[in-house]
Amino acid sequence: MLIGYRGTGKTTISRLLARQLGWTSVDTDDLIESRAGKSIKEIFAEDGELRFRDLEVEVIRAAVEPAERVLALGGGAVMREETREVLRGCDVVWLRADAATLLQRIQLDPATGARRPNLTAAGGLAEINQLLAERNPIYETTADYVVDTSDKSPDQLVAEIRSLLSRQ
Repeated sequence: MLIGYRGTGKTTISRLLARQLGWTSVDTDDLIESRAGKSIKEIFAEDGELRFRDLEVEVIRAAVEPAERVLALGGGAVMREETREVLRGCDVVWLRADAATLLQRIQLDPATGARRPNLTAAGGLAEINQLLAERNPIYETTADYVVDTSDKSPDQLVAEIRSLLSRQ
């Protein structure tokens, strides 16, 4: 399981890692959108964050069962205790990066604006800093491993994660 703030590389890394392991990569945000028939941004606007988080827990609960999957969870997924309970017993890797790196990556991702809502009134760097302050303690207590993605290539990150997981 890969957790972390949006822009840390969860989707990219899950695909590369799964390919190397011969497993399946699953992005839970994609599953939520498929189940709801609309984007996350639309779910937030039309149904509210509570409905989105309910869908998120349902999707994660169903997605962790099959073995040989690398899951990329949405940035706020672990904020719910229900989700953290589902993750117990799984290998959880927290991908993290500094706020400036996250902002740059988010701004360069064309899908972010179309698919993801702002989560605070401030948006931008202020939003990232606020949410990191709230989420980092939860990411830290949920994760078995921590990998900083700020200055590493996807291939370097996959190698680092594989090394961490092989030490068990």
